[in-house]
Amino acid sequence: MPTATRSHRYEALVFDLDGTLIDSAPDIAAALNLVLERNRWPTQSVETVERFIGFGARRLVHDLFVSLDLPSDDATIDTALEEYLDNYARRPADKTLFYPHVREDLEALHDNGIRLGICTNKPHDLTVNILGILGIADLFDAVVGADIAPASKPDPAHLMTVAERMKLNGRPWAYVGDTMVDKTTAAAAGIPFYAVPWGGGRHIDVEPSRRLTRLRDLDDTNDGGRED
Repeated sequence: MPTATRSHRYEALVFDLDGTLIDSAPDIAAALNLVLERNRWPTQSVETVERFIGFGARRLVHDLFVSLDLPSDDATIDTALEEYLDNYARRPADKTLFYPHVREDLEALHDNGIRLGICTNKPHDLTVNILGILGIADLFDAVVGADIAPASKPDPAHLMTVAERMKLNGRPWAYVGDTMVDKTTAAAAGIPFYAVPWGGGRHIDVEPSRRLTRLRDLDDTNDGGRED
């Protein structure tokens, strides 16, 4: 007789990108520092830039400029944003790395029948390009950057756009991220949220069962899976 297949707790998982799957802060900082250098403003460390990542590119530029007491009027931010995105698009993944075990865990989740998606405040085309460069684009059923969603995180419409494209209505799924933006988005959408154990994810207040040690924790057909 054929062996019975155990069903997954979640049929699909949607992930944030920056800070959750990849450490992209060095490339983001490099692109921003070119803008600062051109204007003869002081360049910033990766650690400083990293504090402002999560709300999208425009908010990143604006909040960084405000923190540095640099001009932050709309015209200045518009110009700096365009230049930053141009810089980033030219060299989007020179220094970007996966967090430990992320690639192998994504491949294992995919191979075990869990459908995967991306919900990120990064621009869509840039996101798709980076996923391609990193060799994981084919793992995801849907990718939705901030500029092609009706609203961006923390608005739940962004996350639900991914769910609609994956046809997840009525199916069990969860969202995985590393910031309060991600947690707030999931809560507003009524979706279970899990925090990664690296970067900002270490500081999010979540129940112990919602704090991952690695992504494969969410595959409960594995011995290493955990239950709520």
